[in-house]
Amino acid sequence: MSTEESLINQRLEKLQEIRKLDVDPYPYSYNKTHDAKEILKEFSHLKAEEKTNNKVSIAGRLITIRGMGKAAFAHMQDATEKIQVYIREDEVGEKNYALFKKLDMGDIVGIEGLVFKTKTGEITVWIKKLELLCKSLRPLPEKFHGLKDVEIRYRQRYVDLIANPEVREVFRKRTQITKAVRDFLEEKGYIEVDIPTLQPQYGGANARPFKTHINAWNMPLYLSISPELYLKRLIVGGFEKVYSLSKNFRNEGADKTHNPEFTMMECYAAYQDYNDMMQLTEDLYCYVAKKVLGTTKIEYQGKEIELKKPWKRITMSDALKEYGKLDLKKYSDKQLYEKAKELNLEVTNKTPLGLVIQALFEELVEEHLIQPIFITDHPKETTALCKEKRGNEELIERFEPFINGWEMGNAYSELNDAIKQKELLKKQEEEGRGGNEEYHPMDEDFINALEIGMPPTGGLGLGIDRMIMLLTNASTIRDVIFFPTMRPKTDEESKE
Repeated sequence: MSTEESLINQRLEKLQEIRKLDVDPYPYSYNKTHDAKEILKEFSHLKAEEKTNNKVSIAGRLITIRGMGKAAFAHMQDATEKIQVYIREDEVGEKNYALFKKLDMGDIVGIEGLVFKTKTGEITVWIKKLELLCKSLRPLPEKFHGLKDVEIRYRQRYVDLIANPEVREVFRKRTQITKAVRDFLEEKGYIEVDIPTLQPQYGGANARPFKTHINAWNMPLYLSISPELYLKRLIVGGFEKVYSLSKNFRNEGADKTHNPEFTMMECYAAYQDYNDMMQLTEDLYCYVAKKVLGTTKIEYQGKEIELKKPWKRITMSDALKEYGKLDLKKYSDKQLYEKAKELNLEVTNKTPLGLVIQALFEELVEEHLIQPIFITDHPKETTALCKEKRGNEELIERFEPFINGWEMGNAYSELNDAIKQKELLKKQEEEGRGGNEEYHPMDEDFINALEIGMPPTGGLGLGIDRMIMLLTNASTIRDVIFFPTMRPKTDEESKE
């Protein structure tokens, strides 16, 4: 029998002994009057060994227990903070004290008592009445205080949240950030809308989808890879400013900045273009940073980053020259292909030149883009959904904002020429038949919508998880997603 199995058996025995005390170990509710944090603040003025007649009722999880014969100290943790409690047998009676002696770390209890400060200066609740609210049957991991084991932290987030209270603060900040994003957009006149997660045709990005099946109609469905095409349908329908804060699902691997399921904010505004979207991006980041952190100057993993506008704007071609020391004007097409192969990039002789340039940019430039910057005017081959650059049909009016070497989003002057859009999607479909797994499929209903007529439109998509990483100083996307996608455990790992 393993150590953990032995500990579980001991807890099961205690559970039966608690029931013999005529105690329900799983009651229905508890009348809680205070949080730990408010008690610590309200009574911070007490002097050492000063007692009060202030009665409080608190509830939470026991995280330490220090028995001393007929008296004991323990620490209880609730959603706000941890607080010390003190119990004496002559105060609570034999039955209550017998119950306390059957408790383990991890048990959830309700406590009524009086507040005092110990001789060492710690605010403490002197227990007058004890109630077991949930008997924990499985022990917390060894050395759970300050738990660092990422396998446990990400696979068992509930343990991570118990062991590392600072993790709860990250997710509270996540909520504040998403609320600030919504507040900003709604102040700008955008309305939040829902788009379907299950779609008969995926689209809006170049990505491999997750595929499922609906039995009722015996047809395939896809998890959304982007809300774009649905939001544009709403612009066609007469809404002028819409946004969604939704989950996207892309059938790809996971690393420090990628998770197959992630949160994206996408917004679309009629009668605007990508220049307006650049201004919106700057304003949004400044608003959220000030609202949540109180400043636009942040520190991320030892690097100081200033989010204050205006952000630098530079074309992809000029960025390759400035940061990658690669002047496209001095290279023939053949030399660019050779350069890409020399760098072991995933290109072939059939790869469109624009995608070769994009691959060179990703390899040579992205890591240098630490301060906020807009990379504008991408090659036309990089997307089928964007308008051509005014005055240069080889480029498109697209930008990507970069911070800390990460692509933080994507934006276009949206293509609203239905004939041209259909031609580009047909071309993408041919690439898919040629083996490109991330091609953009044809969507006949979307083309139908464009034929009805969509006004000039600017669109923007921002990765919310990366924004949260940046504003919470999180080193990996898994630190800001409650339940990140994890690879299955091997048989050997499962036995450990």
